[in-house]
Amino acid sequence: MASLKVYSVGRLVRYVTDSSLRTFRGNVYRSTVRGYSTEEKAAVEPPGDKQQPSTLEECQKQIETLSAEVATLKQQVKDYEDKYKRALADGENVRRRMMKQVEDAKSFAIQSFCKDLLDVADTLSAAADSVPERADAHAESAAAALRSLHDGLRLTRAQLDQVFARHGLVAVSPLREKFDPNLHEALFQQEVEGFEPGTVVTVSKVGYKLHERCVRPALVGVAKG
Repeated sequence: MASLKVYSVGRLVRYVTDSSLRTFRGNVYRSTVRGYSTEEKAAVEPPGDKQQPSTLEECQKQIETLSAEVATLKQQVKDYEDKYKRALADGENVRRRMMKQVEDAKSFAIQSFCKDLLDVADTLSAAADSVPERADAHAESAAAALRSLHDGLRLTRAQLDQVFARHGLVAVSPLREKFDPNLHEALFQQEVEGFEPGTVVTVSKVGYKLHERCVRPALVGVAKG
């Protein structure tokens, strides 16, 4: 009888132990699965999600914040657009200035060459003026030579003037004109009847301008009051 009780108690203890182990394993498994599910859910959910406003006041505050951000962005866009337009205008101005400089370089490239030729033209004019158009009757051969020289010098001077005009080089002989400091250089002043003060009364040396730019000012005398 005693042995039967011991056997029954042993089976009961084994049953209770097995049940406890199975319960413990089940609990551990469920806890592990629940932990894995929580971690996966946290990994799937995007971080940094803002909490949705729960009250009307919070919603109003969020609307005001977004409105301020939109206004700031609009102002930035306006500033960038203004800077872009200014950059375009500056680029256009630079392009125009460069084109003007290129045109000036083309027009005035021969300025120094023309200026060197002016002394030659002055000498030629002086030589033509020094030859008389008529000589004495007793020197017919000399008179013919002088007339030929005179005509040749006049023709050469006329051709030189045509070449100057073709390239934009124009003579400035301002007799009886108002004195212009941009084109004239005053050598002296004197009182002359019939001339208003500031009027050119004498041209000692003809001036020249190339495409409206003064290459050599005319040397003049000016009337004074």
